[in-house]
Amino acid sequence: MTSHKTTQTMKPATAAKKLGVYLEATPAEFREGVVSRSELNALQADPPQWLQELRRTGPHPRPVVAARLGVSIAGLARGGVTEALTTEQIDAIKQENPEWLQKERATQADVRKETARIRERNAERAARQEQEQSGS
Repeated sequence: MTSHKTTQTMKPATAAKKLGVYLEATPAEFREGVVSRSELNALQADPPQWLQELRRTGPHPRPVVAARLGVSIAGLARGGVTEALTTEQIDAIKQENPEWLQKERATQADVRKETARIRERNAERAARQEQEQSGS
């Protein structure tokens, strides 16, 4: 019995997400086909001009916009940003530094501090438990 390997494919939306680009801004042939795992790897390893340009100037999907602004995706929505933005638009928001952006950045900083505190607490607990187990 011989086993044959089937090619793993994904929808264009999944591939765009993995590439960090806005699907609607990709070329029609990308949006209308399927993307194999090897094609995705090739796009990541040696991005064609259209992909380089999209990553550089956008429009960018919300996760990329949120990361570039230093806020969460929910924070973007609370700030009224629901669409994909270009790099130029993101830079304009940074320059303007509206109140909602300042507030969301502060919230994001608090979340990071709390996450670090919990991680540290859990590491201390694990170390104590390890000591107790090895001491018994």
